[in-house]
Amino acid sequence: MLEVTKSAPQMAIIQLGQAFENFFAHRTRFPVFRRKGVDDRFTLTNDLVCIEGERIRIPKLGWVRMREALRFTGRIVSATISCVAGNWYVGITVDIPDATSLPSAENQGAVGVDLGVNTLATLSNGEVFTGPKALCTQLNKLRRLDRSLSRKVKGSRNRAKAKLKLARLHARIANLRRESLHQLTTSITRRFHTIGIENLNVKGMLSNRRLARSLADMSFHELRRQLEYKAVWRGGCIVVADRWYPSSKQCSCCGYRLEALDLGVRRWRCPGCSALHDRDINAAINLKKLAVSSTVSACGGDGAGPTRKRGVKLAPVKQESNSRTLVAGMASFCVSLEERTGGDMMT
Repeated sequence: MLEVTKSAPQMAIIQLGQAFENFFAHRTRFPVFRRKGVDDRFTLTNDLVCIEGERIRIPKLGWVRMREALRFTGRIVSATISCVAGNWYVGITVDIPDATSLPSAENQGAVGVDLGVNTLATLSNGEVFTGPKALCTQLNKLRRLDRSLSRKVKGSRNRAKAKLKLARLHARIANLRRESLHQLTTSITRRFHTIGIENLNVKGMLSNRRLARSLADMSFHELRRQLEYKAVWRGGCIVVADRWYPSSKQCSCCGYRLEALDLGVRRWRCPGCSALHDRDINAAINLKKLAVSSTVSACGGDGAGPTRKRGVKLAPVKQESNSRTLVAGMASFCVSLEERTGGDMMT
């Protein structure tokens, strides 16, 4: 207990209480003990954190250099120091004002985003983002390092070295995937104000053993999460289509809907208007139309439709006739109130 700072065991007990609250609320599983050497981290409170430029003061260690300075200004709440693949990171929680310094989204209208396995995202304007496919590109090296680790004697120095190599490769795969998702979501939210996406059943799709690895490598849920909070930062709007919305089977030109469309069919011709559609682009266009129709109505409010909307919305504007009626009603109310009070009325 004397070798570590007092904040480490205190915050561990507090985090254990939060874990039990989440368990009894049926949000997570029963808490388990953390193993040493697996996901090592500890948390410091704000009274023990001191940052000056590119260095941080840690109790019992002193001043430690950082690779970059803190990019946010505000009150420091806490700092979590963690070890990932032999590298140490510090995550600093800063309480900043609600107003962000990010500019609003550019005026490029609305866009529909269709997610897929072959291509990560297809936009309604024809742009295609393939994605890094970090796991698929590093799979052979991952298998080789995994076999090398399994042959090492437990407790030996060679096993520790092989374990570190494998952990670094896993960290590299995660970093490549995370970087590509940040670049994609930042580009979309910076250019478009209204974004239409679909609500995919990712958990059910992962049960398909033929597509599970490719789906997990794309990370659909993380992409949607980043789009939602970055759109809020820039004052945008996210419209989530219903899970059963036929974005791929419906013609974006005439509205004809196919009865069935196999996953292997990438192009199809509409029987109603004879238009040739690319599966992904057609779905993105339908998502864009749904997003526009659900956010714009006759009076400027939210429209109806099989969607869920996230982000900043414009308040409905009263019609001219309703405004005149309201003004006339308020005038008559003030006159009657003045008559009752005998003319002694506060403004």
